[in-house]
Amino acid sequence: QVQLVESGGGLVQAGGSLRLSCAASVSIFSINVIMGWYRQAPGKQRELVAEITGRGRTNYADSVKGRFTISRDYAKNTVYLQMSNLRAEDTAVYYCNYNYQSWHEYWGQGTQVTVSS
Repeated sequence: QVQLVESGGGLVQAGGSLRLSCAASVSIFSINVIMGWYRQAPGKQRELVAEITGRGRTNYADSVKGRFTISRDYAKNTVYLQMSNLRAEDTAVYYCNYNYQSWHEYWGQGTQVTVSS
């Protein structure tokens, strides 16, 4: 069983920055593992924010391109989401996702990000 623990959320002013962290209980250093950040606002569907593949390729939602950066630290089994120029519409619960070969998927408990306008 894979455990994922997110941290780093909080309340920030529009235009501010936050860095989210997701610590995994297992190694994320695998060509078969995709790590991702998703978010869900109240009453809305969960959406992909950013992901990074085992080959190091990244994918971002159009709404965050140029503002958010996903990265990983294999030594710490941790994936990060650096968020800059935050907007009110970024307010959501952010979830870390671990996906192994598209058949083993695990989620963190979520961390709240609130951006005041």
